[in-house]
Amino acid sequence: MSASAGRLVVAGAGAVGLSLARAAARDGWSVTVFDPAPGRGASWVAGGMLAPVTEAWPGEEDLLALGLDSVARWPEFAAALSADACTDAGLHPEGTVVAATGSGDRAELTALADYLESLGRDVRRLTGRELRRLEPALGPEVRGGLSVPDDPSVDNRRLLAALATAAERAGVVVSDRGVARVLDDGARVTGVRLADGVTVAADAVVVAAGAHSSSLHPVLDGLVRPVKGEILRLTRRAGALPPPSRTVRALVDGRAVYAVPRTLPGYGDLVVGATTAENGFDTDVTVGGVRDLLRDAERILPGIAEYALTETAAGLRPGSRDNLPLIGRTGLDGLIVATGHGRNGMLLVPVTAAAVAALLRGDDVPEAVRAADPRRFVPAAAGTREEGNQRC
Repeated sequence: MSASAGRLVVAGAGAVGLSLARAAARDGWSVTVFDPAPGRGASWVAGGMLAPVTEAWPGEEDLLALGLDSVARWPEFAAALSADACTDAGLHPEGTVVAATGSGDRAELTALADYLESLGRDVRRLTGRELRRLEPALGPEVRGGLSVPDDPSVDNRRLLAALATAAERAGVVVSDRGVARVLDDGARVTGVRLADGVTVAADAVVVAAGAHSSSLHPVLDGLVRPVKGEILRLTRRAGALPPPSRTVRALVDGRAVYAVPRTLPGYGDLVVGATTAENGFDTDVTVGGVRDLLRDAERILPGIAEYALTETAAGLRPGSRDNLPLIGRTGLDGLIVATGHGRNGMLLVPVTAAAVAALLRGDDVPEAVRAADPRRFVPAAAGTREEGNQRC
């Protein structure tokens, strides 16, 4: 698209917002991204798992198809981003192992493996001894599990740094002012009103504000909710065992825990997570959350007892009603949403950026994205005149 594509406002400067802003700018849009804390929302505290297979669940085949589409895009996406930013985007190509302790946990993983194999996915069933050959850091309580080589990971903070640089080089302007409301004239978007009361005109607006998306326009009301997740960062100390080379997911007496290695050479950092709670916009880290994560992670990876606990944090995942994200148009001309990604925000970055860029060009979205069309929830006639928030 030519440089006359128009003025685009993106609400949200997480990994999704920055990636689609960069794609739009490369297509000729004049792009401004607004976020009161750019790069410091849920993307900052993400585990970074790119795990469509190990996140799969019966009945969520549309989400699996979307995740598989996106994970296939990650190598090319990361390579192009690294070239644009002149820094590595943090993709860690090693796969995932899934570990189980007791018989109930092993039975659940067996059911998952049966389901994935019925879909033709690459899953290896392993004994505890075989898993420890792959990952010597795993402890004796691990009695069996799975190897899923096609579920890699990404260092979320390296990714955010690369996206910020590449977006700036593409001409994107990032502002630390927040969007309070998307404005429209009853038929199409006219711009946004910022938290400080200033109005910014736009030809199109993309809402990529994560858990805060629902408050930005009436058509999104109630479609996205905050789901709190607490994470820990551990750093290997001198003399401690090395961290695993792959992502380790585990079930410990029915509780899920994960440990994701980071990619910087010479470092031994692990991200351990994550709790799940629906407590509104609470982002306090709790004693119970830290205790539970450390207890379960140490049963799987005993060597982390000698690591340093270097960070505790909590973020708000944007949850949707059916666990599928909202990617697409809303029925209001000029308003596109890219939110509700839940636990899969990092995974779905490439396909979301590609879909939004296609919509802005007037093209079709990728086939797998069609199930995530927001209009499954939003009425066809969605305009609301933003003059005192009165409906037309």
